[in-house]
Amino acid sequence: MIDTESARPKVVTGPLGEPLSKDTLPPPNTSRWVVRRKAEVVAAVNGGLLTIAEACERYDLTLEELASWQRSIEREGMAGLRATRVQHYRQVHERKARNS
Repeated sequence: MIDTESARPKVVTGPLGEPLSKDTLPPPNTSRWVVRRKAEVVAAVNGGLLTIAEACERYDLTLEELASWQRSIEREGMAGLRATRVQHYRQVHERKARNS
């Protein structure tokens, strides 16, 4: 049997280039999700530090919420995670999709 936990990286590169480990991730009881914290969770998932299921369980996130953070970073970078810009970026991408 393969131990998938030991096969995972212990450290990944964070959104600002800093090393991230499970110990340096936002605490599980985080309730105020600033851009940096969202980006750190996405980096941890994308880098294999956490699985999607682990991230959702650890932070009490829905799959849709985590997926929206991932899409926002892919499309707009960290700025896409700002709560004040979500609606703006959604409208931009809907317009692009209609015009394609």
